[in-house]
Amino acid sequence: MSKAQSTGKFPGFPLGLLHFLNDLSKNNKRDWFQANKLRYETELLEPSLAFIEAMAGPLEKISPHFCAVPKKVGGSLMRIYRDVRFAKDKRPYKTNVGIHFRHELGKDVHAPGFYFHIAPDEVFFGAGIWHPDSKALGKIRKAIDKDPATWKKAQRGKAFRDRFEFGGDSLVRPPKGFDAEHPLIDDLRRKDHIGVFHFDHDALFDPSIVKEASAAFRAAKPLMAFLCQAIGVKF
Repeated sequence: MSKAQSTGKFPGFPLGLLHFLNDLSKNNKRDWFQANKLRYETELLEPSLAFIEAMAGPLEKISPHFCAVPKKVGGSLMRIYRDVRFAKDKRPYKTNVGIHFRHELGKDVHAPGFYFHIAPDEVFFGAGIWHPDSKALGKIRKAIDKDPATWKKAQRGKAFRDRFEFGGDSLVRPPKGFDAEHPLIDDLRRKDHIGVFHFDHDALFDPSIVKEASAAFRAAKPLMAFLCQAIGVKF
């Protein structure tokens, strides 16, 4: 039983997590990983699952339709194993932690969700929808065009702007059906609708990381509500 499970509170991530990720980036091979499997489990897997478990209550208060699932496979923790079948880069392991609290109707990372990224070079929270399919993206664009006031309030509200910056890919040209002079053309050209909040690594090691994540995700609530309504799922 982990410390977090025994106390009922998340104590923060161990410093060894970053050491493990650093070492993995220099030794991204199966034999090294197998020799360091215990480090993976104690420094990365168990703390990540404990964090996910600790986020279930706060996430429920933000929206009951986003899931915190502390499972080794098929839950909120993204696999450390890379899919190299069609990739030029054949390194077998990811060198970051990815935690995705996705919508209950979403089956993959392209669904609306809250995200937590831990890597040796950066740590950030994310919120929104990344690489949605063309149908969902079309619905979002129509919703922005139809209700620009609600969109601007969601994306540019003070609580959101104090933490998040908008990122992701965009089209070079206006999407079909929208004029280049549209007042929200920059938003309509987006292929992703994601906010990203970078912060210092030191915050990882403090129990307040759960409160920090909860506060960040609450700040993104209007954006998430808009996106869910746009694509026709409950928030």
